Amino acid sequence: MNYKMIFYTIGQVLLLEAAILFVPLIVSLLYFEWWSAIAFGIVAVIAFAFGFLFTMCLKKHSHLIFAKEGLIIVALAWIVVSVIGALPFVIDGCIPSYVDALFETVSGFTTTGATILREVGGAMGYGMFFWRSFTHWIGGMGVLVFIMAIVSRSPDRSMNILKAEMPGPMVDKLVPRTRDTAKILYLIYIGLTALLIILLICGGMPVYDSVVHAFGTAGTGGFGIKSDSIASYNHYLQWVIAIFMVLFGINFNVFYLILIRKFRLAFGSKELWTYLSILLVSVALVSYSIYPIYNNISDVIRHAFFHTASVMSTTGYTIDAFTEWAAPLAKAVLTMLMFIGACAGSTAGGIKVTRVMILFKKAINEFRRTLHPRRASVVKFEGKRIDEETLNGVGSYLAIYVLSFIVIILLISFESSFSFESNFTAAASCFNNIGPFYGNAVANGSFANYSAFSKIVLTFAMLLGRLEIYPMLLTFNPYTWIKK
Repeated sequence: MNYKMIFYTIGQVLLLEAAILFVPLIVSLLYFEWWSAIAFGIVAVIAFAFGFLFTMCLKKHSHLIFAKEGLIIVALAWIVVSVIGALPFVIDGCIPSYVDALFETVSGFTTTGATILREVGGAMGYGMFFWRSFTHWIGGMGVLVFIMAIVSRSPDRSMNILKAEMPGPMVDKLVPRTRDTAKILYLIYIGLTALLIILLICGGMPVYDSVVHAFGTAGTGGFGIKSDSIASYNHYLQWVIAIFMVLFGINFNVFYLILIRKFRLAFGSKELWTYLSILLVSVALVSYSIYPIYNNISDVIRHAFFHTASVMSTTGYTIDAFTEWAAPLAKAVLTMLMFIGACAGSTAGGIKVTRVMILFKKAINEFRRTLHPRRASVVKFEGKRIDEETLNGVGSYLAIYVLSFIVIILLISFESSFSFESNFTAAASCFNNIGPFYGNAVANGSFANYSAFSKIVLTFAMLLGRLEIYPMLLTFNPYTWIKK
C-alpha cells in the first residue's frame, strides 16, 4: 500500500482547509466579530502547519493510487477536515463541547443538516453561521473532487478517489482526464449555486441569507440561520429553494449532457424520470394526507412539494413542523424517501434511485428465471447491460447497509430512554444524511437531548452514509494497514 501517497494527499487536504478557513475569517471581520476571526485564524495556522509538514516530508514518492488507497484517502480526508473544522466552534465558545462541535461539523461536511443547537437564531455570529453552511457546499461535491479540480498534477489512477467519494454504484468520467471531470463537476456546481443566489436575492432575501441558504441547498445539507428554517421567508423563495433542492438531487451527468447539447441523452435518462416520478407520486400522496391540516389546495401543494423535495434530496429544510404532522400516510411516505434518496452522482444521500432501480430489475430478472430456468436474461440500465460484478456489488451494499443501520439503532438505544420512533428516525436521518427526525427525543428540531456516546455513534453514521460505508469500514479495519 502506498502510505506516502495517502498522507501526502491528507497534507494537501489540510492545506486546502487552511485556505478555505480564511473565507469565514473574512466574513467575521466584515461583521466586526474579532474573536471569531481569531478562532478561524488559529485553526487555519494549525491546518497549514500540519499540511505543510505532510506535503514537504512526503513530496518525493510514487503517485499511483489503487482502489484500496483511494478508499482510505477519502475516509481519512473526511475525518481530518471534520476534526480540524470543529475547532473554530470550540475556540469561539458558541459550541463549548468538542463532541457537539464535531457532530455539527460532520453534519455540515456530510451535508446531513442535523444539529445540536436548540435555538438556531442568535446561537452564533455571522462568521460561524457562514462556516457552518460553507461546510455543506464544500462537502456536497466532495473535498477530494475539489482538490483534483485545482491541483496541477493528478495521477492517472485518481479515478479511484473520484469513485470512492462520489455517491452511487457507478461513476464514469465525463471526459478522458479525471482532473477535467472534476473541473466540469465543480463548474456546474458553482454555476447552479450562483444562479440560486441571484434568484433568492431577486425574491427579496438579504445577500448574506441568500449565500448561506444557497450553500445549504446546493450541498443538499439544510443548515439555516433561523429556528424556523425557511418558514419565515415568502412563498416565492420557498418555491425557488424547493425547485433547486430537486435540481441538486439530479445526476450531474444530465447537466453536462445538456451543456454539450446532447438533449436526447440527457432527457432520455431512465434514472432521471424514475427520480421525478417517485417525487411526484410522493407529492400527491403527501398532499392527500395533509389536506385536512391546511384545508387550502395551494398551501397543501406548497407544503407537500417542499417537504417531499427536501427529504428526497436529503436537504432537510422545512417550512413547517412536518415531523409533528398528524398525518400517518405523509410521515410514512417521507420516512420511505429518507432511505431512497435522490440520484447517483448528485449531492444527495440515501441508497440512491439508481440502486433501487437495479435491485428492482434484478428481482424481476430472478422471478423470470424461476418461471423460465432455461431462458437467458440480462439486467440492463440506461440501455447498457449490467455486469454480474455490479449486480453483486449492489446486493452486497444493501446487505451491509441494512446490517449497519441495525447496529446504529441498537447502539443509540443502549444509551437512551427515547422512543423507538425517535431512535429509528434519528439513525435513518444521520445514516442517510437527511437532518430532521421524529419522536420524543427531538429538542426543538435538534439532537441536543442525545448523550455524548449517542452523538459519537450518529457522527460516525453520518460519515458512513456519506461515503457509502466501504471507505470507513476499510479504514477502521486493522488488516487494511498490515503490509503484505
